[in-house]
Amino acid sequence: MGSGSSRLLAAGLGHASVKTIYCYLGYYNVCHLGGEIKHPTRNIPASMFISIVGIAVLYLLMNVSVVSVVPWRTAQESTFIVSTFIETLYGNRAAQLATVLVLMVAFSSLFAVLLGYSRVPYAAAADGQFFRIFARLHPTRQFPYVSLLFLGGLGFLFSLLFRLGDVITAILAMRIVIQFVGQAIGLILLHRRRKPEFFPFRMPLYPLPVFLAIAVWLFIFFSTGLTFMLSGLTVIGLGIIGFLVSAGYRKQWPFEKLS
Repeated sequence: MGSGSSRLLAAGLGHASVKTIYCYLGYYNVCHLGGEIKHPTRNIPASMFISIVGIAVLYLLMNVSVVSVVPWRTAQESTFIVSTFIETLYGNRAAQLATVLVLMVAFSSLFAVLLGYSRVPYAAAADGQFFRIFARLHPTRQFPYVSLLFLGGLGFLFSLLFRLGDVITAILAMRIVIQFVGQAIGLILLHRRRKPEFFPFRMPLYPLPVFLAIAVWLFIFFSTGLTFMLSGLTVIGLGIIGFLVSAGYRKQWPFEKLS
């Protein structure tokens, strides 16, 4: 295979991975609720593996089912592929019902995501590293309602201003550097500073899986395209500026006074 064909294959694989990987990102949502889970050292890894395998199986079965009914060229151009699939089999009425069911499933997944991510600003605020208002809990239900409402409103605003496909790609580009690559590097640094007994989990062949994960995530990051790469780096830059302003105001690292 020539160099041109290799580059074309890599570009196609990267472009397909950007959208496909988004289908799997909910696997770690359970980590945001770690403080509310019984037996987390057992249930969190089990939940993540079950989620990844389950999504892979369902995703494969869905694609096989679709292309066995709808020609792949038609499927490629379809904006609402599930509705097209049902319409081909059962007609327009059934396709409308399928569309409603898809929207219901999407809404329920949004509920799970908001429930998990609302814990991130809340935890930061509770630790004194974010605005205090996000640490507020509902007076009777004891959930971070301020954080939940803020993230829900922000997501609604973005859904009105931008195309869904662009939002997904931008979110992925931002999170790859901030979350996935950052966490992997943080794990390596933490392993250097802490004893092995500190970690409740064991990683076979460490640190090879970490380096492999970093390489894959960076490949997907470059596959998002220059515009989305710059958007992710811009968010990181704004975050660094915000952190430095906050740290300078509170006299914390790296502005803390040396004794």
